[in-house]
Amino acid sequence: MAHRTPPWLLVLFAALLATGTDEFVIAGVLPEVAESLDVTVSVAGQLVTAFAVVYALGAPTLAVVLDRLPRRLVLGGGLVVFTVANAAAALAPEYWTLMASRIVAALAAASVTSAAFATAASGAPEGRQGSYLSVVTAGMTVALFTGVPLGTLLGGLYGWRATFWLIAAVGALSALGVFATAPRIAGSPAAPLAERLSPLRSLPVARLVTVTFLCGTGGLMFYNYIGPFTTATVGGGADLRAGMLLIVGLLGLVGALFGGRVSDTLGPHRTLKLVVGGHLAALILAGLFGVSGVTSAIVLGVLVALWSTFAWSLNPPMQGSVLAAAPQAGMTAMALNISGLYLGTGVGGAIGGLVVGTLGAGYVPFAGAVLMLVALSLTPRVRQRAATTRPEEASMSPVH
Repeated sequence: MAHRTPPWLLVLFAALLATGTDEFVIAGVLPEVAESLDVTVSVAGQLVTAFAVVYALGAPTLAVVLDRLPRRLVLGGGLVVFTVANAAAALAPEYWTLMASRIVAALAAASVTSAAFATAASGAPEGRQGSYLSVVTAGMTVALFTGVPLGTLLGGLYGWRATFWLIAAVGALSALGVFATAPRIAGSPAAPLAERLSPLRSLPVARLVTVTFLCGTGGLMFYNYIGPFTTATVGGGADLRAGMLLIVGLLGLVGALFGGRVSDTLGPHRTLKLVVGGHLAALILAGLFGVSGVTSAIVLGVLVALWSTFAWSLNPPMQGSVLAAAPQAGMTAMALNISGLYLGTGVGGAIGGLVVGTLGAGYVPFAGAVLMLVALSLTPRVRQRAATTRPEEASMSPVH
């Protein structure tokens, strides 16, 4: 029987579409922001850096502070703050006011993202946790190829402030949707601070967060430099690079949903091994293409599609695995995992730049593959269970 997607899950999708867009969209309007506020483009670029760093550090901190509150209150309240912060950004008269609003928006986005994943996991019916997590993940993925380009286009037509008004509007609608439809899921039971901080001391959680960090570093390194890689291997202009990014977005959405479905069937731990292994294989193939001398844009497109599918399949099985490793403090554990991904993205950009500057863009996939190999070696093993074990039971199988 077909499963009907509940309205509140679509609201979570929209909320993460808004927060994901807010993180990346300013990169598309940096020249306009710099000119308007009379700063250099490099100084304006620190608005992107500040958002990412505050988000990464704020996610686990806020998760500990807010873990006892009802999930709907955290989601709705976070979206209200997010909306106000983006409205303030649209009205910012000078650079430091805009910087302050970006910091507040990042903190709000971090709390919303953690609570959204926790709500999806807790509100999912039996055997559907992976699919529900994949819908939330899809909101972040769609932001890359719809929200960000749309916001950039709007900023180009009507000024960069219009971009932030658009994000504020989506945030406000999402807040209304959360208060109207989100399930009433209680926060974690009252517990000493040491217990709520337990994921910080959990070796299984640390292992999984390390895997996420390595996947973010190795996998998204390729995403950050896919433009130079395309130019170095097959040539072409901006149209071809844009086409490759479109493939990333479309197949990334497929990958996010694929990761959730497979996670429901095989359990998150087995799916995690499959996804990381597939991601590793895709990067190796891309690296071989990069040094082969082949200049076919069609072959490159196929390889990018394969890589995108596995790269964006990671979140559902990873979040399910993290939740299974620390069910008593799931929101905190998930927030740590999100931080690992964001920190990995930043480190991947730095390492990728070093590789491009020394060996050339064609070798970026090989650098990512080395990190993915380490990640694969750290993915948890799964105990062999009886053939009659149901998927939902397997999803909670112990981590070694």
